[in-house]
Amino acid sequence: MSERIINVSDINIARLFGDFDQNIKLIEKEMDVTISAREGNLKVSGLNSTEAERVILSLIAQMEAGTRLSEQNILYTISMVREGVEESLSQLTGDCVCITSKGKPIKSKTLGQKEYVKAIKENTIVFGIGPAGTGKTYLAVAMAVTAFRNKEVDRIIITRPAVEAGEKLGFLPGDLQNKVDPYLRPLHDALYDMVGVENYNKYLEKGMIEVAPLAYMRGRTLDNSYIILDEAQNTTPEQMKMFLTRIGFGSKAVITGDITQVDLPDGKRSGLKEVLKILNNIDDIAFCHFSFKDVVRHPLVQKIIKAYEKYDNLRGKK
Repeated sequence: MSERIINVSDINIARLFGDFDQNIKLIEKEMDVTISAREGNLKVSGLNSTEAERVILSLIAQMEAGTRLSEQNILYTISMVREGVEESLSQLTGDCVCITSKGKPIKSKTLGQKEYVKAIKENTIVFGIGPAGTGKTYLAVAMAVTAFRNKEVDRIIITRPAVEAGEKLGFLPGDLQNKVDPYLRPLHDALYDMVGVENYNKYLEKGMIEVAPLAYMRGRTLDNSYIILDEAQNTTPEQMKMFLTRIGFGSKAVITGDITQVDLPDGKRSGLKEVLKILNNIDDIAFCHFSFKDVVRHPLVQKIIKAYEKYDNLRGKK
């Protein structure tokens, strides 16, 4: 059994260990090592002690750069160390995308998210494609709010196709807007978080923020706007073409979706899947692909996505 000694006399041990030592316990569990603290040193014991040392040193560097340790970034650091690329984690420090209405900074939490934010800054149309929980929509909304606050655009338009995920909402009471609101709720929630409920309602009344089903986009030309199309895997090729041809001067568009979760009726082709072949290699259009490593929800979501990928691959081979 190998052993490593790390000098931690100059750092805040309580921040490194976390509440009830949860951070250290997580490293011990994931890397199958034992970690103990004594007289300003950490002793790391186990077959993976060298890798665990690199994880701890990387986390200390992140702490010193102002990052607050969480379960997500500890697990992400472990995955980067196992790939031997933990040095690249320094790119994630100090890069604020947006400030929420409560003063909380929104930052890229993975290298995939950082590349996504960079692509949005540098291109007119960006496609964010990947599994649930990777921050595709949330970061797109954050970038839209930042552009709006900086007066780079006059309005924010967020839309998604009204396609049921295996359920029928046609018998819900109310008019059309009441029926489509359940589809748009995640978008409302993200905007509430960014600009606050009061400002959100004010901007909504003035038409400076619009959250609407995709069908409402037909026949319009959207100038000086930040446009986000969410759940784009549920567009048909005709709807995708209609949306992309709405973009006017001074506008930027971000299209997000997960091509493994298409809810279209059998026989209907996904516009997002087709656009990957049609618009590839066109200047000012970027495609960003996320993987399970970019998931920033509960760690169990990563395992679920990996399990489904494994199952789908096996089924495909059969």
